[in-house]
Amino acid sequence: MHCIYTPASALHNPPFELIEGQVVTPHESQQRADIIHAAIRQAQIGPISEAADHGRAPIEAIHSPDYLDYLEHIYVRWVAAGGHPAAALADTLAVRWMRRPSLSPLALPGYYAYDLSSAIVAGTYQAAYGAAQAALTAASLLRAGERAAYALCRPPGHHAGRDLHGGYCYLNNAAIAAQFLRQAGQPVAVLDIDFHHGNGTQQIFYGRGDLLTVSIHGSPDRVYPYFLGFADELGEGEGEGANLNIPLEKGTTNGQFLAALEQALERVAQFGAAYLVISTGLDTFGSDPLGDFALTSDAYAQIGARIAQAGLPTLFVQEGGYAVAELGTNVVGLLAGFEGTR
Repeated sequence: MHCIYTPASALHNPPFELIEGQVVTPHESQQRADIIHAAIRQAQIGPISEAADHGRAPIEAIHSPDYLDYLEHIYVRWVAAGGHPAAALADTLAVRWMRRPSLSPLALPGYYAYDLSSAIVAGTYQAAYGAAQAALTAASLLRAGERAAYALCRPPGHHAGRDLHGGYCYLNNAAIAAQFLRQAGQPVAVLDIDFHHGNGTQQIFYGRGDLLTVSIHGSPDRVYPYFLGFADELGEGEGEGANLNIPLEKGTTNGQFLAALEQALERVAQFGAAYLVISTGLDTFGSDPLGDFALTSDAYAQIGARIAQAGLPTLFVQEGGYAVAELGTNVVGLLAGFEGTR
């Protein structure tokens, strides 16, 4: 399996995040990407290549122009307006009826962000752009006829909406890749196996019937992102019936997750997808600091093998996973399970 990475990921290095009332060192860090890269190389999963640049147009097919302008320029404008140079991070959020953007650079993070875990630093846009290019490069391999590819994306993307960032995510790499695959003229399914609901991906495609979105995740009544991910969210308009959420309870085991995966892949088969994009989160692991499932490392080879049985060209796009000691092992287990070498 060809693996694609971007060296630009190291440019994104926020110094802190605010989570559950505490200022902490971000769980999402370059260490994660380095560990995965080293594990894939050591396991000889396949060729490892640097992302090619497919330009901004495929990103603009998903994200609004004003949002992309904000991401690219807000840090410089923030500092010039007197914001602290450590990071651009909202202190006032434009919620519910507060929806008109201010002209102040100090206010814009509160208009385009919905939490305090996605600070922007000098290199954030370049890193997010690079992650999107990794996903596009891997997707281009599928369009060229390869059976599978893996995109080592950092920062991750599935919490980013059309014009919102949050949950460590700025550009929705899986959605960008899915749209790129859709342009080949055949249906595409996005299956999110991260512990956290892919709220950004759902928001982007919720009104479309030509792309199926499925997410297996911790119940939003209990865990982040809280406000989307319920089982009764089925899509709207032309997209009605093209969204499936499978929320699971605390302590979900290997067997329970695999049963949910079976349900998800049955829906993918019914949809008739020609390509499958996997939002690849490993924070379902039992000791992950941001999850509460009970999966063991053995589960990931089984998950990969079951995804392979779908028989579809498959793109794995890296999302979460914060138990860094086991992260490389778990990613390799998933990919090797898909390839039939585990």
